[in-house]
This record gives sequence, C-alpha cells and structure tokens, in this order.
Amino acid sequence: MKERSYHLLTSSPPLLHPYRRRASRNAQLTGLAFAAPWIVGFIVFFAYPVIASAYYSLCSFDAIRPPRFIGFENYRRMFTEDDLFWKSLWNTLYMVVAGLPVGLAASLGIALLLNRKVKGMTVYRTIYYLPSITPVVATSILWLWLLNPEMGLINIALGKMHLMQPGWLTDPAWAKAALILMGLWGAGGGMVIYLAALQDVPESLTEAAALDGAGKLQQFRHVTLPMLSPVILFNLIMGLIGSFQYFTQAYVMTSGGPQDSTMFYALHLFNRAFLDFRMGYASAMAWVLFLVTLVCALLVFKTSARWVYYAGEGR
Repeated sequence: MKERSYHLLTSSPPLLHPYRRRASRNAQLTGLAFAAPWIVGFIVFFAYPVIASAYYSLCSFDAIRPPRFIGFENYRRMFTEDDLFWKSLWNTLYMVVAGLPVGLAASLGIALLLNRKVKGMTVYRTIYYLPSITPVVATSILWLWLLNPEMGLINIALGKMHLMQPGWLTDPAWAKAALILMGLWGAGGGMVIYLAALQDVPESLTEAAALDGAGKLQQFRHVTLPMLSPVILFNLIMGLIGSFQYFTQAYVMTSGGPQDSTMFYALHLFNRAFLDFRMGYASAMAWVLFLVTLVCALLVFKTSARWVYYAGEGR
C-alpha cells in the first residue's frame, strides 16, 4: 500500500488526450478573441499614449518635426522660467480649495431637500437634475449672458435689491467666484448620488436617535452624515480630479482672462500644446498635473480612515 502511494505521488500527471488538448487550446483562443478588442483598445488608446507622453516630456517636440531628446529641460523651464505655470497652478488650486467644497455642500443640501416625502417630488428631482446633463458649452454661453455686468439678469436682480453689482467675468477679483457660482448650476449630478445614498440610511437609526432626544441637526451629524461618508469620499475624489482638469468653462467664457485670473492649468497646457505647438513642454505639464492630482488623492485616501464609516466595520 505504501509503495502504491509513493508511486502515485512521484509519478508524472497523465498526458491529456490530443482531443482535450485541442479543445483547451481552442477555448483559450476563443477567450483571447473576445478580449482582443479591449486589449487592443487599452494598448492603442491608453498604454501607448501614456508611454509616448512620458518620452515626449523629455524632448523638444512640435508635432511636425521628429522629437529631439533634451532631458529634463522642459521641467526646468516650467519651474524656473514660466511665470504663467505658477499662476495657472494657483488658479486651479483655488478652484479645488474654494469651489469643490461649495459644490459638494450644494449637492448634499439639494439632496436633503429632495429626499423629503412631498407630493410631486419626482418632478422636482427631474428639474434639479436636468442642468447637469446640459452640454457644458451651451451652459457656458447661457451664463455669459446671465453674468453680463451691464445687461445680465443676475446684476439686474441685484440692482433691484439695491445690492452691489460685480463685474463678474470682467473683474479679476470676481472671475473665479463667477465660475464657482456657475458650477452650482450642475450640482444635480452629485445630488443624484447623494439622494441614492440617503435612501439607504436606515430609518431605525434616526428613530432611535430621536427617542434618545437627538434633534434634527444632531441626527444629521451623528447618524446621516456618517452613513453618507463613503459617498462623500467618492464625490470628493471625483470632484478633485475634475477640478484639477477644469478647462471647458474657462476656454469658452474667458479664454483665461481677465488678467490671467481664470488661466487654469489645463487651459495653460492646451495653449502650450495647440497654440504654441510645444508638445514636449505640454507633455511635461501633463505629468506634473498627474503627480499633483495623485498626491492630493492619496492624501484624501490616507485621511479617510478617520472620517469614513463603512456599515458593518469599525472605524
């Protein structure tokens, strides 16, 4: 018996029948054939552009002549000679620090209002969501009229109330605030996500808090907000990435003006690439933007363990 067991352990596995080997190979080829469109798309539209941009960032390249390797010269010029680089980075950080929290708070506030049990609530939800699916270019042109300092509806309304009428997009002190105000128009996208999360907050928790004497504000702070924290984290990360890539509104409405007050990083990168044809320099800017966004996202994830609550898990 021992000799038989030793023979079974030491003997090589039996060879597959030729038919089974052929069937197994055909199954592998079939799987690869189905996955081929994704694999080819990943290589052509993601892997190759990323590798190429990393190489071009080390070259002098104008998209017409062959790239010429210059090492880290693009990065040196960016940090030491390009004053607009620092200006655009500051403008972008302003939108991240000031604009992103306002947008998150507005989305959450609207979601709390639309979570109430009121007749016709589905109509209100649809109305608040529609602006978020409106094309950004169309929205930007609309707000150009609304924010016109002389004939815009916003300044007309402020004048009726005898309040200050800012220059908005023509005043460097108000230009970024005007874009933040316009961003609230599309708060419905985040509102939908918050609204879905609010539907999952157990009513038993709020009822128990109410029985313990907690008011509405305390219920929101100690029950609703912790239950929403994973969704807040998601919206924060997505908003962070979107804020660092802020481009279309500034491109359509201000082209970076007045006095470069809305010259955001992505717009500055676009100008260097497609107006100056400095593709190598623009590639270097893209990698700096990627690293800054990555560091900020990692910091958010690092601190999330302190304030994000996952049901069924300890903090």
